[in-house]
Amino acid sequence: MGVRRVVVTILWTAVAAVVALHLYYAAMIGWWRDHPPRETAFMAERLAVLRARDPHATIHYRFVPYARISLELKRAMIAAEDAKFVEHEGFDWDGIALALEKNEKRGRIVAGGSTISQQLAKNLFLSGSRTWLRKGEEAVITVMLESILDKRRIFELYLNVIEWGNGIFGAEAASEYYFHVPASRIDSVEAARLAAMAPNPRYYERHPGAPGLRRKIGIILARMPAADLP
Repeated sequence: MGVRRVVVTILWTAVAAVVALHLYYAAMIGWWRDHPPRETAFMAERLAVLRARDPHATIHYRFVPYARISLELKRAMIAAEDAKFVEHEGFDWDGIALALEKNEKRGRIVAGGSTISQQLAKNLFLSGSRTWLRKGEEAVITVMLESILDKRRIFELYLNVIEWGNGIFGAEAASEYYFHVPASRIDSVEAARLAAMAPNPRYYERHPGAPGLRRKIGIILARMPAADLP
């Protein structure tokens, strides 16, 4: 077999593998239109880290329907994470431009500009690494999510799988862990606290009185009444 034929075979094999992977992503997203995820890629990654320290470690995760999640928490997460969620088709280009500008001024990554749909794509299928390849995969999966699911289901999945502490995933587990109530019963201040924790939940779990956290809670509370929900 000539070198050219070997190269062509390798390329076609690689293409077929990529196509098969994305067909798998699409099939899983279709399944999740009506079924809750049993586990996400990010949950599996975090569980592996926890079990490296304690072989008996578990994660805390219980999926609850959209109607059983506090309206205040929905408003808080939109206000904090993606104010244009119901308007965009997966990408907030103004937010991305602003994040790039902030990062350029600081000389390091201090803002991501990711939408709720992009964050869900990462949590469902990808690792926490920050590479251009992973960002490209995230973009493709985001388009799939927006094409296959409606906004309400995307938001419902997001609220149920987001990390809110070390081994704590989803609104129900977070509400029970921090406030000893179900997700349906948390109030506006508790909701704003969870939303403020979301970008760095393990840190804020360890530092609940951090000054930056208190400031963010106040900002989110002020923005919540204007949040547009799916």
